[in-house]
This record gives sequence, C-alpha cells and structure tokens, in this order.
Amino acid sequence: MINKISSIIQASEFLELTKTENVIIVDVSNGVNSKEKYANKHLDGAIFVDLNSQLATIKVDLAEGGRHPLPEIEKFAETLANIGISKNSHVIVYDDKNGANAAARFWWMLKSIGHKKVQVLNGGIQQAEKAGFPTNNKVEIPKISKNYNYDNWKLPISQIQEVEENSQKENFLVIDVRENKRYRGENEPIDLIAGHIPGSINIPFSENLNTEGLFLSSKELKTKYQEIFAGRNPKNIIFHCGSGITACHSLLAIDYAGLEIPKLYVGSWSEWSRNNKEIATENKNESLTAKDSLPVQHEHPSDSKRTK
Repeated sequence: MINKISSIIQASEFLELTKTENVIIVDVSNGVNSKEKYANKHLDGAIFVDLNSQLATIKVDLAEGGRHPLPEIEKFAETLANIGISKNSHVIVYDDKNGANAAARFWWMLKSIGHKKVQVLNGGIQQAEKAGFPTNNKVEIPKISKNYNYDNWKLPISQIQEVEENSQKENFLVIDVRENKRYRGENEPIDLIAGHIPGSINIPFSENLNTEGLFLSSKELKTKYQEIFAGRNPKNIIFHCGSGITACHSLLAIDYAGLEIPKLYVGSWSEWSRNNKEIATENKNESLTAKDSLPVQHEHPSDSKRTK
C-alpha cells in the first residue's frame, strides 16, 4: 500500500527527490504562447501538457460544460499513457503561476482518476530555478507507457442543476474563487457577462498564497477553510471559478490542509452565464438573468489565454 503523500512539494524537496527517485515532471503552464515558452525554457526533463487539447474537450457550444469541460476519461487515460505515466509513477507537476494555470487542474484530474503519487511544485518553475534545478530547451521525448487503467472520476463533481437548486440554501456553500472585481460584476475580461451565482461567496484563490506567492502552510490553510466551511458537510460545498481551472487551486490547498476535498463545478461561470441563469452583482439592487444583462467585450472562446 502506498502511503498518502503531501499534495504540495517544496522546491528543496523536489531537488533532493530527483537525485534519488525517477520522477515524471509535467509542465502545465498555459496561456498565450505557452508552447513557445515551453520550447524556449522548461525544467530539465519536463513534458508539456496542453490545457485546451489534453485536459479539456472544448465544445462548439460553450453553454454545454463551459470553456474547459473535462475530457472523456478514456481520452485522459490515453494522454497519461502517451506521456509515460503509469499507475505507479511519481508525478511532479508545475506551471508558471504557482498551480493556478493549470498545474492544479492536472493534479485534480490525476487524483480523481485514482493516481496516488502526484504533487504540485510550490512556486512553480520560478521557485525550482531559485533552488538550482536545471532548465533547458531540449525536445523531451516521453517513454510511452502501457494503457492507464481507470474506472471513473473519483473526486466529487457538481453539475449546473445542483448548483442552481442549492446555491442559496443555508446548509450549502457555493464558493467563487475568481478575483473580487469579476465576482462583483465590475469587470469580466473573459466571459460574456459579469456577475456571480446568486448565494455564492467570494474567496479568491490568490488568498491561498502568502506575500511571496507561495502556498500558506497546511496549518494556516486548515484554519482558514475550517472557519469558512463552518462545520458544513463537504458534500454540500461546491467550488467554481471561470471554467474549472483555478477552482482546483483551492481544492489543492484544501487537500494540502488535510481536509476532505469538496465538489468541483467544472462548468463554472462560463457555463452558468451562458444558460440564462439568474445573475447577481454587487453594483445593482436586483439580480438579473443572462438575457437581461449587458454582455461584455470578449475574445474567441478557443483563445489559449482563456484559462481561469
């Protein structure tokens, strides 16, 4: 039996681990020119994984699942095998935004498929470089592994219907991890409409980090989230963001704190705001429906920087 390991690994621990153990390093930095940035510099041995094509199956109609719906589990298992990950692999995943874009999403998906040894590198590529881990611009060729065995997603997932039915109930808690201006409806740089799900509260994922951009200690995170949850059953707690990416950052922090992982609403705001659901803002006296609200300027949904 494999003992549970910490979901976050420090750069110094990572450096020592690679001296004694054969780990698979995965770069999940995403955004504009992410592939080019990887080609120019990545941690030595790291394999690149693309959010849009490998960690999501983006549909023509974004009302069906939002901007980054989960891929079919068979497709994800195939991706794992193609980059050399087997059931027993020790996987270290990083990005250039300390897990928010999109290392935490990859961590959540691996953990949800039942993988035991996966950790997110605290501080990402920047912290690894400071610790002395080498980088290069070589083309990394993974050793393809055998088929990755799976049965289904194991971590709890919420759907739009459950969110709508329960977001304003006292015994439920719907948490929006987007930045406060987006939650308040003052600004929406990505999706069609600004605002938030009625009844949801705003706990930005950035609050998982300290002033240096590193995760708070597990003790600090435990205290923080226990106060927020206020004794609620984790089955009644739902996290979301814009498209199911940065919400995983908070779920990662919660697991690191030793607490049970709540539900992820994968479709998040990008699905909710496209389905004529009620929309709340902090600068209006009443809630609106999507068809009543004025749309904001937005770019094409397949733009690789639309990840949050």
